[in-house]
Amino acid sequence: MKPWIYCLALCLLLASCSTVKENNLAYFKNLPAESTGPLPGSGAYGIVLRPADELCITVSSMVPEATAMFNAPLNNAAPHGDATVTPQPRLATHIIDRQGCITLPMIGRLHVAGMTTAQVEDAIREQVAQKVKDPYVQVQLLGYYVDVMGEVKRPGRVTVTRERYTVLDALAECGDLTEWGERAGVVVVREHNGQNTYYRLNLSDAALMASPAFFLQQNDVVYVEPNRIKIDNSKYNQNNAFKLSVISTIVSAASVVASLVIALAVK
Repeated sequence: MKPWIYCLALCLLLASCSTVKENNLAYFKNLPAESTGPLPGSGAYGIVLRPADELCITVSSMVPEATAMFNAPLNNAAPHGDATVTPQPRLATHIIDRQGCITLPMIGRLHVAGMTTAQVEDAIREQVAQKVKDPYVQVQLLGYYVDVMGEVKRPGRVTVTRERYTVLDALAECGDLTEWGERAGVVVVREHNGQNTYYRLNLSDAALMASPAFFLQQNDVVYVEPNRIKIDNSKYNQNNAFKLSVISTIVSAASVVASLVIALAVK
């Protein structure tokens, strides 16, 4: 075969490998060629509150003394889930109980599970407005977590301190996918009312932003599947390890037999 044929074959092989790598590793491959444009997605990210969520609730107005009685007293207890004691006083937080309720000073028991923080603010404001003019209410969901597993560079539990948190934020927090991560195989597992639901996301498709799992919620699990190359390599390594084990066993057995034969021959 002529040398130029070898060169041509090598060029084609390198080009195909480059294309495969780009296709496997690229995000949002189906974006239009224009330099800018809209992306699909509703943009809604309101987290629905659940039992065991911890809320920090502040009620104020133009006359602070008028709303002071609606706020829980200051304390220096540790935040929920933290074993340390904070040196600075902080507003007492409210943990949603199993029935989905919290208890507020001057208001009493209020059912908040299934609501967003904005809806809780409206409900409290309506109660306070009966006694105070133009009250201001702020409800903040304190840190929750999501677990990120599989083919990411730093898998683990991520503590989230804001309500607007996407699957891309979680992956970035964990160092992004490894080169062995399947971009079309990102799974989000979500539990609600005792029922687990999974959502399969494709990071190569810009339409992933329209998925109900694009914005993460409390206790979500994000799992990145390995790609075909990683799976094939794993099978290859397992097969080689098995073959090596078999060969080692055979060699050991042969060595024992040879030793016995030599010992008998000497006698």
